[in-house]
Amino acid sequence: MHDSALPCSTPAPFSRRHFLHALGATALAESARAVEAPYQRFGDSRLRLSLAAYSFRDYFKVMRGKPNSKVPADKQIDMLDFIRFCAEHHCGGAELTSYFFDDDVSDAHLAECRHLAHVCGVEISGTAVGNNFSHPKDSPERAEQMTYVKNWIRRAAILGAPHIRIFAGKHPEGVEASEAERNASEALEEAAEFAGKHGIFLGIENHDSISDSGRLLRIVKAAKSPWVGVNLDTGNFRTENPYQDIAESAPYAVNVQVKVYMREQKQEADLERIGKILRDAGYQGYVVLEYEENDNPFENVPRVLDRMRKFCDA
Repeated sequence: MHDSALPCSTPAPFSRRHFLHALGATALAESARAVEAPYQRFGDSRLRLSLAAYSFRDYFKVMRGKPNSKVPADKQIDMLDFIRFCAEHHCGGAELTSYFFDDDVSDAHLAECRHLAHVCGVEISGTAVGNNFSHPKDSPERAEQMTYVKNWIRRAAILGAPHIRIFAGKHPEGVEASEAERNASEALEEAAEFAGKHGIFLGIENHDSISDSGRLLRIVKAAKSPWVGVNLDTGNFRTENPYQDIAESAPYAVNVQVKVYMREQKQEADLERIGKILRDAGYQGYVVLEYEENDNPFENVPRVLDRMRKFCDA
């Protein structure tokens, strides 16, 4: 039967285009509330194992634009070597920390990293930058930091990285804590507007001036963007009960970095307890090992990955 012969009472076909449009509108409406309340997730908790390039910080050829002088040249690695390591050790993801690229890294090299990761079955789970968003709004330092972050948003899009770990930063001299917090939220919101156009999340970490979950969540919520969330670093809370801070932050997490040592408490992390906290919070996403011990990561990272794989698969 031709369309023209359909009875007038027959509803118009609901096309795939209409379905996707409606689905997108619903998702956006839900995500727009994500900053004010925990992210709405669907299905059971899923923890996906990833590894941060920072775990091999002493072995990369460059660190923040400077040549590596800590180890001989024949023991140094580049980002392609790191991606191969992730593939060889069955990591589903790789976090390509920005510090280990040349300052003027080419788009072609970023695309090469993306190509290698894809053919090896490794997803680029994110990247990370070392910014400071606590500077006053109209200061040249703030403008410089914003340019830096936006440049890496563009690079993340080339890499295919859906997430960038960022910092609020340390308080500049003469800036009160409350002002620095407000500066960080405002800068985060501005950067997130640009990041959202590229489909990239900005996850602010409990680092530098952020010592507890309270301040971390205040900054995230004040940013008022669905593309802002928590980059939850399990080893960085400087409180008496860091596991409580982890539990309070997990519902807002868009990325989790796991350390084997609780820095402030000077004790080994209970990795299994952390895994349970994340599952109880319904977290769905990457759990990234960021190995910061001073021993040989080539020997010790695989053992920690095996432990994390068990609680990820639990």
